[in-house]
Amino acid sequence: MRVLIAISALAVLFSCSQTAELKTGTWRGLISMQGQELPFIFSVEKTENKYQAFLHNATEKILLDEISVTGDSVEMVLHIFDASLSAKIEGDKLTGTFVKNYAPEGNLPFTATWGDDYRFAKTTDNQSLDFSGTYQLEFKSEKEIYPSVGIFEQKGNYLTGTFLTPTGDYRYLEGNVVDGRLKLSAFDGNHAFVFSAKLEGDSLKGDFYSGHASHETFKGIKNEKAALPNAESLTFLKEGFDKITFSFPDVDHNMISPSDEKFDKKVLILQIFGTWCPNCMDETKFLTQWYNQNKDRGVEILGLAYERKADFEYASERVKKMKAKLNVPYDFVIAGTNDKEEAAKTLPMLNKVIAFPTTIFIGKDGKVKHIRTGFEGPGTGIYHEQFKQRFNQVVNELLAEETASAN
Repeated sequence: MRVLIAISALAVLFSCSQTAELKTGTWRGLISMQGQELPFIFSVEKTENKYQAFLHNATEKILLDEISVTGDSVEMVLHIFDASLSAKIEGDKLTGTFVKNYAPEGNLPFTATWGDDYRFAKTTDNQSLDFSGTYQLEFKSEKEIYPSVGIFEQKGNYLTGTFLTPTGDYRYLEGNVVDGRLKLSAFDGNHAFVFSAKLEGDSLKGDFYSGHASHETFKGIKNEKAALPNAESLTFLKEGFDKITFSFPDVDHNMISPSDEKFDKKVLILQIFGTWCPNCMDETKFLTQWYNQNKDRGVEILGLAYERKADFEYASERVKKMKAKLNVPYDFVIAGTNDKEEAAKTLPMLNKVIAFPTTIFIGKDGKVKHIRTGFEGPGTGIYHEQFKQRFNQVVNELLAEETASAN
């Protein structure tokens, strides 16, 4: 009897010490939030003993390269964000939590099934109702009403698109038409979005769920000429100001100011930014590529980071990680927290801080020339191309002004 007990005990110890295998291939994840299910797709790869995964949103793939499997559990750090997926591995199933380390009250239940690759419904060629097109919309929450442009493309019952707003876009959305309703979702590692809407004639009406608590309604009509307010008119300098002045520490505690010699007689682009902000991630990727191609033209970029916590060490570590992950060549300062009212206090010459990101263009004379609120990311298609054209036009004009003044 004692021998049998000893063998059983050893078997238990041996089984507990074994590390579960995370299956490679495609997984369908589900995040439960506000009575809704947010579906998303991710794929897992393994090379030697190292795992990596990709979050899929329409044509976007976000690399997750910090994955650890311990015992029967897996933890996936979600890209540059202070968040993770933590789950128990049960063969073809994962059961766990979408964890926001900076705000644990926002944690949400998470499950996943291996082998499934559909969003809300399996893709078919059936198309009884077509949501394709551009829509002039209005979103409404308990606190505000704001305009939006919705753009959707449908093939069969498969649907992609996004919503543009004055403060940015909702990035790559993917889904299906299910029982005559538009169903779209996105999970980028920090933001969890679900949209559901009904189309009657040219009128669209629906609901937007974000994270564990936020809910908005939206409505509008199909309009191929739909537009938003001018992005360069929303944030501006208060009367009596023509410059941006500040002195903020960089990630190594060095104080940085727009009046520093490094920026003298150069066009300076200020990026109001946060590592928690997926739109800011999109803009940072754009600015990184653009700066690498244009840095010798007399242009500098400086990022002003507004993070989730006021703690300097926390904020600087988030920025350092983001810079390393995205190979960002320009510098950042720690400017404050992501609370918009508090952020505005750090830049009192602005009327307000409306959006992360906001981009400020400063001429060679040190004076503010343009301020652009929000960012039209790559998920917006033609709107992103128009943004890039305008961005280059503004910088080229500022460089031309500098050349003219030098003569």
